Amino acid sequence: MTETKSGLALPEVAAVPERPTETYDVVVVGFGIAGGCAALEAARAGARVLVLERAAVHGGTTSMAGGHFYLGGGTAVQRATGHDHTVDAMVRYLTISTKDPDEEKIRAYCSGSVSHFAWLEDLGFEFERSYFPGKAVIQPGAEGLMFTGNEKVWPFREQADPFPRGHKVPVPGDTGGAAMVMDLLRDRLDELGVEVRYETGARQLVTDDGTPSGDVVGVVWKSFDAVGTVLAPSVILAAGGFVMNQDMVRAYVPALGRKLYTLGSSYDDGLGIRLGQSVGAALEHMEEPFVTAPFYPPSSLIKGIIVNKRGERFVAEDSYHARTSYQVMRQPDSAAYLIADSDHMQEQRMPLVPFKDGYETIEEMEKGLDLPRGSLATTLTRYNKYAALGEDPDFNKHTDWLTPQDTGPWGVFDLSVGVALYAGFTLGGVATTVDGQARRKGGGVVGGLYAAGACASNIAQDGNGYCSGTQLGEGSFFGRRAGAHAATRARANQ
Repeated sequence: MTETKSGLALPEVAAVPERPTETYDVVVVGFGIAGGCAALEAARAGARVLVLERAAVHGGTTSMAGGHFYLGGGTAVQRATGHDHTVDAMVRYLTISTKDPDEEKIRAYCSGSVSHFAWLEDLGFEFERSYFPGKAVIQPGAEGLMFTGNEKVWPFREQADPFPRGHKVPVPGDTGGAAMVMDLLRDRLDELGVEVRYETGARQLVTDDGTPSGDVVGVVWKSFDAVGTVLAPSVILAAGGFVMNQDMVRAYVPALGRKLYTLGSSYDDGLGIRLGQSVGAALEHMEEPFVTAPFYPPSSLIKGIIVNKRGERFVAEDSYHARTSYQVMRQPDSAAYLIADSDHMQEQRMPLVPFKDGYETIEEMEKGLDLPRGSLATTLTRYNKYAALGEDPDFNKHTDWLTPQDTGPWGVFDLSVGVALYAGFTLGGVATTVDGQARRKGGGVVGGLYAAGACASNIAQDGNGYCSGTQLGEGSFFGRRAGAHAATRARANQ
C-alpha cells in the first residue's frame, strides 16, 4: 500500500476480473462541468459512455458557481459590445498572468474559445449581448460580459491590451448560475442515451496487468453495498478538487486551513487525484489555492488604500480580489486594513470584510489599529500627494481608482485573515496533456487515463493571476477535448 505526501493511502490498483463484466467505450468519473462536457463530446463522437457520480444528483461544485466562463478571441458578446478582441491578445495576457504557462494549452484554449462559446450556447441558452463596465465580483444582473481578472492592473495592462472576457450565463445574482448549464448538459446526455449512475463512486482503477505501471482499462465502483467492475479502454477522472480533504489540505495547502471557509461540495475530497496517483500520474501546482475575501462592491472602496500592520501599502488596490488576498496572506500575521475617507466610505454590499471603526484623525487611526507611530501618516501623505497628480509610483494603481483620501473622518475595514471571511478552493491536480491525458512522473502518459476539471492542473494555477471564469472555462473546454480524445482511443482499441 502506497502513501502520499498527505499520509493517505492510495487506492489499490485492481486487475481485470476473470469473469465477464460490463464494458463501455468511455467511463467518466464525476458529473460536474468537466465530466458532463467530456461525456457529451465522447457520446457525440459515437462512444458508448457511462458516467459515475457519487452524489444523488448531477452538478457537483459547478452548481454552486455564479456562472462565469472566461472566453475571448472575438466572441459574439465581445463583438456586440464593441470589444475588438483577438486570439493573440488573449494568448498574451494568459501567458504573462499564469504562474507556469503551458504554451500549447493556452494557445489551444484561446484559439478554440470562440467555437467553445458557440458550443456552450448550443446547449440551449444564450449569453446576453451586454456589457457591465463596473468593478464587481460578478455582474449584479444578467449582463453578458465584464472584466474578471487583472487585465487592467499593472504590469499586465502594459504588456497586453486589456479586454473583458468574463462571460456570465443569463442568470442574475452571484451564485448558482452555472446550475443552469449543468441542467442543460444533463438534458443533452439524456437525449443521447448516455447512462448516468448516481450514488455510485469509483473505488479503484483497473489496469491491464493489475499493476500501477499498466494501462488503465476500467474502474471498480461501489453503490451502497453493491460493488462491481466496468471495463473501458478510456477512463476520464473529473471528480473535483481536494479542498474537503483535511489531510491533503494540511499537506499541500495549509493556508486553506487557517480559519478559511472552504468552497466546494462534500465530494471535493481528492478522490480523482488519488486515483490518478495510484497508477503513477504526476501532480502539478498542488500547493496553490484560490483564496479571497472581496472588499468590493461598492467600487468606491477601491479608491481607498490597503495597508499591513506596519502601516505600509503592499498591493495595488484595483487588483482582482484574489490577487489582493494572495498578497494579504503574505503580510506579517496576514493582517491588513482597508482605509477610505468620508468621501469614499460606503457600506459593503458583500459584507465579507467587517467594518472595524471610524477615526477622526490619522493619529487616532494609527493608535486604534496599533500601527507604528507616524507610519500611516507617512503612507497617506505620499499616496494623497501623487493621487492628486493622477500617479501611483509605488504600485501603479490605475488612474480610474486614484483619488486622495484626505477628507476625514476615515473608516477602516479589517481585511485580516481570521477576521474577514476568506474562502478558497484548491487549484492543483493531475498533470495532463492538452487532450487531457494523464502524464506519468517519469515522462509519457498513463495509457487509457484522462483527467479534467478541478482534479487536473491546466491554466488556473494560483490566486495571484487567477481570473473568474477560468475554472468553468477550462473545465468545460479541456473536458470536451478529453472526451473527444478518449472516444478516438476507444475506437482504436476496438
